[in-house]
Amino acid sequence: MLTILGPKPPGSGYCDGVSRRNFLKIGALGLGGMSLPQVLRAEEALGIRSASNRHKAVIMIFLPGGPSHHDMFDLKVDAPREVRGEFKPIGTNVPGIQICEHLPKMAKVMDRCTVIRSMVGAFDDHDAFQCLTGRPNRNQPPGGWPALGAVLSKLQGPVNQTVPPFVGLSPKMGEMRWARTGEPGFLGAAHAPFQPNKGGGKDDMVLQGVTLDRLADRRNLFSSLDRFRRDLDSSGMIEGLDAYTRQAFGILTSSKLVEALDLKREDPKIVERYGKGDPRNRDDGGPKLMEHFLVARRLVEAGARCVTLAFSRWDHHGDNFGALRQDLPLLDQGLSALIEDLRQRGLEKDVSVVVWGEFGRTPTINKDAGRDHWPRVSCALLAGGGMQHGQVIGATDRLGGEASERPVNFGEVFATLYHAFGIDVSKTTINDLTGRPQFLVDNAWAPIRELVG
Repeated sequence: MLTILGPKPPGSGYCDGVSRRNFLKIGALGLGGMSLPQVLRAEEALGIRSASNRHKAVIMIFLPGGPSHHDMFDLKVDAPREVRGEFKPIGTNVPGIQICEHLPKMAKVMDRCTVIRSMVGAFDDHDAFQCLTGRPNRNQPPGGWPALGAVLSKLQGPVNQTVPPFVGLSPKMGEMRWARTGEPGFLGAAHAPFQPNKGGGKDDMVLQGVTLDRLADRRNLFSSLDRFRRDLDSSGMIEGLDAYTRQAFGILTSSKLVEALDLKREDPKIVERYGKGDPRNRDDGGPKLMEHFLVARRLVEAGARCVTLAFSRWDHHGDNFGALRQDLPLLDQGLSALIEDLRQRGLEKDVSVVVWGEFGRTPTINKDAGRDHWPRVSCALLAGGGMQHGQVIGATDRLGGEASERPVNFGEVFATLYHAFGIDVSKTTINDLTGRPQFLVDNAWAPIRELVG
């Protein structure tokens, strides 16, 4: 174990007063033998939010596998039995809006949410890519399309220089396309997400036997080498490595990121409100990490602009209703707690929340009591962001198989999220690796008028 040696306040375990349990380890990088790939994972601490540094943020909650819109937010009670399923709708605190009986807590906060029942433009592809970028995972420019968090990092930068603006919480899964946190694409490594749950993350970072004076010397050496290499580089990648190196050094003198990730610092009553899930992966999908809803709030409050997470597994080709009876109450508790928590902490107007999967499920229940892939229509839920909530946008036909009113594309949702950040998608472009300006969303999609007025 390597430790940073420096002035130690009385009674503290380390030079900055952080306990052994919570001291950030910066693994195998040792700053005597620091490798740049490891430096890229050593991104630093999140700033404390205050009235003077309020910032916009988004929490993107991906439901891997394609959740059943029929059985969550678009129940078809008048459809034939083989379509309508086993669940009943319940009323919400918005007259006329009904959702699944297994989402009673969400029913109580529906006035602060919007349900989109007519999401279109999906592909029959088990991949989080479209939910993270707003674009299909095909016909991409060199380097690939960047995720929303990477775009926000590029356009708006960090809230402060030691804060990673983009954090991805999605854990490892058997189907790693579900575990995507959002790639930087052609924007380069400087705008990749900090991923505490992958590649060792915060548990694998080690830095020992390096004094603060030696650390400063290392920083000067890295800066000199990177300036030299940047002069010879034509791809822009060195700029990304420089940015990660700056953040890696910052983390060594700040514990804010560790504190944001440490739920022992949270009020136990709030932790209890979010609930306890199951850390085990289910088949090829993800665990049911209720704490990620809370960690996401702590991260955006501390300074992150975008936090992505993935919750459980929703690919129910068999025993659809048995699986949903387990998972819907957990989603109900975690998501409603997040929405209420954001309101109580004065973050509701600044933080947007989006919940969705890669596609919907078939209207007809199959022989295994499951629903199969159905990319023709799906659903989404939005909350916060200063939007006009308490409504349903769009509708499907009697069987829930086609969008019959107000179809909404993924690009429109992304345009709406960018609008919440004050970004005009009709005018803003970013250059790809060829120097060609690219708009942030395809087909000149505009923000959803029902949400932004």
